[in-house]
Amino acid sequence: MSADPKLSPAAVASLPQHVAVIMDGNGRWAKSRHLPRVEGHRVGAESVRAIVRSAGELGIKYLTLYAFSVENWNRPKDEVDTLMKFLARYLKNEAAELHRSNVRLEAIGQIWRLPEAVQEQLEKTRQMLSKNNGLTLIVALSYGGRTEIVEAVRSIADKVKRGALEPAEITERVVADHLYTRHWPDPDLLIRTSGEMRVSNFLLWQISYAEFVVTPTLWPDFRKPQLCEALEEYARRHRRFGGV
Repeated sequence: MSADPKLSPAAVASLPQHVAVIMDGNGRWAKSRHLPRVEGHRVGAESVRAIVRSAGELGIKYLTLYAFSVENWNRPKDEVDTLMKFLARYLKNEAAELHRSNVRLEAIGQIWRLPEAVQEQLEKTRQMLSKNNGLTLIVALSYGGRTEIVEAVRSIADKVKRGALEPAEITERVVADHLYTRHWPDPDLLIRTSGEMRVSNFLLWQISYAEFVVTPTLWPDFRKPQLCEALEEYARRHRRFGGV
């Protein structure tokens, strides 16, 4: 592809409304270059910047990035601390650029588990971008798909206990309305970098009918050309949603 790749007319015509990305491979990228893992995270942040910009330029309406899972809390403390510093720095330094690009910011997950400074910066940036109506960037932080479903079940069970909801009234729509993502459509396309063939506890309910594209590219090397390749692959799919 060229330095500034363009989508084919077919890909433009069938552009997914919502793209979700499992950003994987920062550590392997660094290891292959005999660099510390944190360097992989630093360059991975540059990929985030590039993909957010590209998604907005291409006309994608929603972009969900799997930035930090509930399982990631089990990583070495110094690595987690560095990731949190990178996150706070990104939210602060990128705010103006995101605003110029008309990006709206949202976050899903157990946000209360993040360091207070990160929570404060996240809310400050989110408020700054709240009136924008271009790309909605949804960052999954301290997120787990099973945790999300458990929290939804607890909330529904509480309504049943209080008599506000009958068990027979619990439908797929009711469950969806109690998930973190209730305000947005489900992903049409799920991209996973680094070649791993698993969903890693990400949006387990929401990706029921998403198209999967797995690329061997490690996240720090994933930029607009690779995004366009995934969108071209998506355009070649025939989505049947269980039909013929």
